[in-house]
Amino acid sequence: MPRTSRTIKAVALGVSGLVAGGVLYSALAPGSSAKISLSSDSMMHHGSGWRSARHWSFSTLDNQNDPTFNQLLGINNRGEIAGYLGSGAKGHPNKGYLLVLSGRGSAYVNENVPGARQTQVTGLNDLGVTVGFFSTQNKASMMNNNFGFYAVHGRFHRVDFPTNVPAKPPVDQLLGINDRDIAVGFYTNDQGNNRGYLYDIRTGQFSRVLVPGMPAGLKGPSLTAAAINNSDDVAGFYAAAGGTTDGFLMAGRHFYTLAYPGAAMTQAFGVNDEREVVGTYATGSGSSAKTYGFTWTRRTGFRTVSDPAGLGATTINGVNDAGDLVGFYTDAAGNTDGLLWAAGRHTAPMAPMMPTQSAMPGMMPSSTPSMMPSSMPSAMPSSMPSS
Repeated sequence: MPRTSRTIKAVALGVSGLVAGGVLYSALAPGSSAKISLSSDSMMHHGSGWRSARHWSFSTLDNQNDPTFNQLLGINNRGEIAGYLGSGAKGHPNKGYLLVLSGRGSAYVNENVPGARQTQVTGLNDLGVTVGFFSTQNKASMMNNNFGFYAVHGRFHRVDFPTNVPAKPPVDQLLGINDRDIAVGFYTNDQGNNRGYLYDIRTGQFSRVLVPGMPAGLKGPSLTAAAINNSDDVAGFYAAAGGTTDGFLMAGRHFYTLAYPGAAMTQAFGVNDEREVVGTYATGSGSSAKTYGFTWTRRTGFRTVSDPAGLGATTINGVNDAGDLVGFYTDAAGNTDGLLWAAGRHTAPMAPMMPTQSAMPGMMPSSTPSMMPSSMPSAMPSSMPSS
């Protein structure tokens, strides 16, 4: 879909010094046994020696309604995965789905906002609530409108941050949600800058997510809030000083800047209840640009993750409390494939037919009330947005 926050921009950035434990990268050749380096926090869930255990592997999971483009963006503790197919190019719209993994038989479930041309399902919790964004357009320019949503039991609810200075067309996306029904996302203002926020589904209250010590108004940095765990820790990325893009973890009263050493860009997309952060970093530029997935914890620092079928073209988007990872990679044919790193080998089930456009319901998704944002807790500084 157009103008998604997951578009990677290759820019130079500095090293923040948060690399305790060093960096360990294991390059995998296609067909080799999967031995990637992940955090020791995940190791607690997988058991001792899991890194070399043969039953842990990468699986490619593509919805066959479009085998050329799939992205898996979130995974919960019930083995349910949020994702979508379709590149968003004109005539190739995004279509959302859930992939439910089960030993009794996995299944795809289509999830698309009624009346929308495009839908991405970007996040989900353990209680059946999903979040994402949709568009009523599918332009050749890919400069389409975006509106956030959450869905409960098949009912969709539109979420738009209340601002007097939206981008044209408007861009508003929900990207993650926890079990307390606190969602995170961003909107884009008329200056082209992202403004991260929290949205409490139960109360309808919005709260800005800000970088401590930086202004909140027009001069504030562009920031995307991408994920939230059950402790209300928030992960995402922002435009740092000098035009760099750094990831971040806002945990309690602490704000951690995540900048992979030597990378041109670092973005955090997911965080679990162990405060294990996942995302992507980029090296090089132009035709030599490479992207790699990563995990990060305070104890171990960065660990690189790269699917053997997409070396140098891997993004990790989601992580659950067991340390299972989801994301996507670009293969040798140029296709974008969904990936899962977990115990066992998984195959994509048959998928139900995806409608070309969701049927119009009796009424469009309900919109959230236009209330002004509340103040954030002191652990997460906030103020009324002026941009």
